[in-house]
Formats: sequence, C-alpha cells, structure tokens
Amino acid sequence: MKIPQKYLFTGAVALIALLILMIKFWSYATNPWTRDGQVRADVLQLTPRVSGPIVDLPIRDNAFVKAGELLFEIDPRTFEASLAQARAQYDGTGDDNLALTKQVEAAEAQVQASTAAVRQAESAIRQLDAEIVKNAAELERQQELLPQKATSQKSVERAMANFEVSVQEREGAVASLAQSRAALNQAEAALAEARANLGAPGDANAEIRASRAAVRQAELNLEFTRVRAPVDGYVTNLNLQLGSQAVANQPALALIDASSFWVDGYFRETSVGNIRRGNKAVVTLMTYPDAPLEGYVDSLGWGIAQQDGSTGTDLLPNVSPTFEWIRLAQRVPVKVRLTKVPEEVRLRVGTTGSVLVLTDTDVE
Repeated sequence: MKIPQKYLFTGAVALIALLILMIKFWSYATNPWTRDGQVRADVLQLTPRVSGPIVDLPIRDNAFVKAGELLFEIDPRTFEASLAQARAQYDGTGDDNLALTKQVEAAEAQVQASTAAVRQAESAIRQLDAEIVKNAAELERQQELLPQKATSQKSVERAMANFEVSVQEREGAVASLAQSRAALNQAEAALAEARANLGAPGDANAEIRASRAAVRQAELNLEFTRVRAPVDGYVTNLNLQLGSQAVANQPALALIDASSFWVDGYFRETSVGNIRRGNKAVVTLMTYPDAPLEGYVDSLGWGIAQQDGSTGTDLLPNVSPTFEWIRLAQRVPVKVRLTKVPEEVRLRVGTTGSVLVLTDTDVE
C-alpha cells in the first residue's frame, strides 16, 4: 500500500519539530537560562564630612562625572576662619614654647653657677682645714719654745691669733657652703619646674603637636567643603539645591560607579547544580533585545532569605500555607561579570533581561 506524499511530508515536519524540541530541551537542561536577570552596579552614597549651606552645585541630575570632578561645595567661610584661628594658636604656642625654652636655659645656667659656688665653698673649706692644721702646729711649737726663752710672748700670741682667725674663717666657709647648697637646691627645683612647664623639646612637645594637629584638622575641614567624585560615574536622583543645608555624615547624593556594572541572574535551584564559576554567560536586556552582552559567572550565592520560620507577631514563626502537591523552586542569585558590552548599549541599574549560562565553556 502506497503512503500518500502529504502524509510523508507531515510526518517529516513533525519529526523535525520533535528533533528541534529535543535539542532545545537538551540545551535548556544543559545550559540554564532565566528571564529573571537584573543589571546591578556599585552605588556610592556620597556623604559630606562637614555641615553647611551649599554655595556651588555645578552638576545636574543623571549627568556623567569624572573622578575628581567637583560635585558640590559647602560654604567655606566658617572653616577658613577656623583655620586662621588654629594657625594663630599654633604660632602662639610656638612663641610660648620659645619663652619656656629660654626659662629652662636660664634655670640651667643658674644651676651651673650654684654648682660652681658649692665647689668653690668646698675648696675654701679644704684650704682652711689645711691652714688650721698648719696654724695649730705653729701655735704648739711656739708654746714649747716659750719656756726655753727661744721665742717671745708676742710670737706666741701672734700664732694664737692666726689659729683663731683660721678657725673663724672655716666657720664662715661652712656657712657659705650651706648657703650655696641651699641656692643649688633652689636652682635645681626651678629648673625642674621650667622643664615641666616646657614639656618635651622641639617637635616632640605635646602642646606643639596638639596645635599642629588642630591646624591639620582645620585644613581638612576646609578641604571637606569641596565634595568631589571618587570614581567615574553617573549622578542619579539629585535632590540638592543651591542653599540646601548639607549635614555631616548624612548621605547627600548617589553616584553609580560606571566601571562596576554586573548582572544578577536569579536561577531556579534545580538549574544551578551545573553552574560553575568561570562559565561563559550571555545576557540579553529587554532594553536592547538585539544586542546581547557577553560575560562570565563570577560567583553563586550561598544563601537566600528565609521566609517560613521568620519571627512574626507575638514572636511566633511566620509559616505561609502551601499546596502539598505544588512545590515552587527557590531562586538562587548568580553574579555575572560583563566582559563585552556593545557600544550602543547603555547599562542602567535595575533594568532586566534574560541570562544564559553555557556550562560546557569557561572564560580563557
């Protein structure tokens, strides 16, 4: 029995369609694909370091800026005055330190003079001791010679007078030594006080270092009035106006880092088993359906937020009702780093697209 040609043609078409369907299914099973992809980038929240009204705002919303370009300037006059005051205090501290240094030098000179006076008094006592010994010996000799008529009474009296004078001079020298030592103690105390008032010498001095630090802080605060772009990027959602009050440590505007774009693809948990870091990936954005982007898998997420079991009202766990015969696969984020972006494509944070991972390939 001869089969009609139309049946053969229909069967061939059906076979080809089935073959294509099997190839597509095999490709889908081998190379995971998701339509749940989203463009991401590093968004920098630029925060001023000082507070004040904005006096210069050269940027506009959604504009591209280069790294180092001025974004806005806070009124610098207050900080210029603070810097001038800090510099004046630094100069005053230097003058005070110089005066205290001179006081230390004068106290050191006084200590040296008092030390010399003590040494001189001690030397005088030693000389007088020798003189007393000499005069005592001469007095004794004269007294021995007097009974023998070998000397005169006048010589004995002269020797006695010399002895008594040397003793009295020694007593005066001892008193002078005590006075010199007291003056030395006083000079040393004055030197210690002057050194304490001065502190460490030169650049190690605490007052000088504190004044220098105050100047540097004032300089930094003045620099902080000019907020510049840290990276090349796009200003977005700009709400600042001239005269707006910038508040320290409060985010003032957002800057999207132009060099940090990537794509997050949220794959079913049943598809991520074959995905490996380094697999090539193809991204097709809804904005540019005819301009695919190339990239590679940079990393796979290690966890997603827990829904069931999280704490709810009255500290009880939240549990969502589910149908026992339906089990929805969770989505696992896969980060795709872009390597080739067509010139006509303009990446925008939050836009969506599809992501295809080629699990049998790797980046070179």
